[in-house]
Parts: sequence; C-alpha cells; structure tokens
Amino acid sequence: ERPARGERPFRSERPVRDERPGKSGSFGENKRREFTQGSEKKRQWGGPAFRKKPGQFSKPKARLSVIDDGSMRLNRYIANAGVCSRREADMLIENGAITVNGEVVTQMGTKVYPGDTVIFGKQKLSHEKKVYILLNKPRDYITTTDDPHDRKTVLELIRGACPERVYPVGRLDRNTTGLLLLTNDGDLTRKLSHPSQKVTKLYHVHLDAPLSRADLETIASGIDIDGQKVIPDSLAWANENKREAGIELHSGQNRVVRRIFETLGYKVTRLDRVMFAGLTKKDLPRGKWRFLTEKEIHILHARR
Repeated sequence: ERPARGERPFRSERPVRDERPGKSGSFGENKRREFTQGSEKKRQWGGPAFRKKPGQFSKPKARLSVIDDGSMRLNRYIANAGVCSRREADMLIENGAITVNGEVVTQMGTKVYPGDTVIFGKQKLSHEKKVYILLNKPRDYITTTDDPHDRKTVLELIRGACPERVYPVGRLDRNTTGLLLLTNDGDLTRKLSHPSQKVTKLYHVHLDAPLSRADLETIASGIDIDGQKVIPDSLAWANENKREAGIELHSGQNRVVRRIFETLGYKVTRLDRVMFAGLTKKDLPRGKWRFLTEKEIHILHARR
C-alpha cells in the first residue's frame, strides 16, 4: 500500500541480496566493503604515509628505433652546398628560386633525399658538405695533394681538419709563403681560377737589390711574359731601402711575380702572398689555418 505524503517509505528489514557474480552478502555491505578497500589502498599508496619515488613504479619507456633514410632539410642542403646561410636559403625557397627534381619548391621544411636533383639558377648543388679552409702556407711545402718525391705537401698542415677531401685553389711555389685557399667546391675553384674573374692577389716581394724608379715604372707599364703583357694593378716600394715592394695583380701565369722581376735582372729572395680574392691573413700565423666564415663564403660566391 502506498504510504501517505510526509511518511517515510516502507523499507524491508530483510537485506537485499547482491546477485552479481562473485559477490556475497547484501548489496549495501558489498558497496561499503569496496569503498573501504579503495580508501585504504589510496591511503596506502598515495597518502602522506607513503610517497612514491620518481620512476620507482613507472614503466620503462619503449625506445623508438630511428631509421636514417639520408634525408636532409632543403635549407641545410643549400647551406652545405656553400650557396648561402640557412636563413638566406629559406628566402630562396620562399621566392621559388630552388627546384627539386624539376619542380619549384616553396614550402619550408621540405626534405631532400639521396639521388634528388637540387638546382639553384643554373647550378646543380652537391649533397656533400662544402668546406673552405684558409691556410697561411710556410716555406718548403708544395701545393699538390700528393708528391712522388715524398716532399711535404700543404695537406699535411690541415690534416684532421675535416673528413672531406679538399684541394688547393691555384698554386704557390715551394718557397713562396702566404695565403692559400683549399676547398672541395669545384664550381668555386673554377670561378676563382678563370682569368675572366680577375681575382686579385697582393704579394710582398723581397729583392736582392734596390728596385730603381726606372725599373718600377717599367714593371708598372707592363712586362711581356710568354708573349702576354702582364700589367700590375698596383706597384709600390714597401720600405725606404727599396729592396721590398708590394705588387698587386690578377694574372694567373705560373711563377709570374718572380719572372717579372727576373726579367729586369732582380732575384726574388722572399715572396709572400698577403691577400687573395679579398681574403687576408689577419690573425692567421704562419703554418696555421682556419675555416672561412659564412660571410666570406657568400662574398666569394657572389663574384661575377
């Protein structure tokens, strides 16, 4: 019979059995037991009486195996090719100046893979990292990669500098000292070696006798070497006794400086190249080397 309004509902004194599998006793007793056990576990493992040490019960993280597929971000690829810095490479990509496998790429973060063809302008870029080393060459070293007579080569001075194999740009005589550029950038080597580039070199010349004014003017007006008239870009005495001179020229003939002075009866006792293509040996002692900066590399590549 339905209870009247305001009266407590009828409740049987007989406990309701919990019919769930594996349960015994009344439904209310089972719920209280579960709640009590849960609270006790919480106090045991997470309460103030017990603090888990960091990593004590955490499962070890599974290590992900990284597969090296040889890919590389496009901006890094361009920078390694010696074209420019990575930031400038991003601008080239954004402006659509780079093609990969014949398609213009403008999306940042694009990756290139071994075998891909990357073109900037008309130049095919190489995957190998480009290395540029400036050496202040001492005497008694020859500018070849190997010598059958077992003489010392400039590669011995930069041994261990890089895993890439580099080559000298141009030549310096065995007894000529001064700046020498070594690189594995074939395009830049051809550019700096071509006569049309008119790459300037500045030499400090030591002579066995004072250089007369007449001979200085003769050299300044041009000296015939192998049927070609070589005219220095500049020429001047380097000291008061006139036994030293500074000569700047862009001729690429073999031993050209020595031959210019020997034509007029002078013997060059010492010859030092103090500047090459705008690079100087400032803070670079004899026999030491350094890598070119990104700015210097960019200036060399920007030559027309």
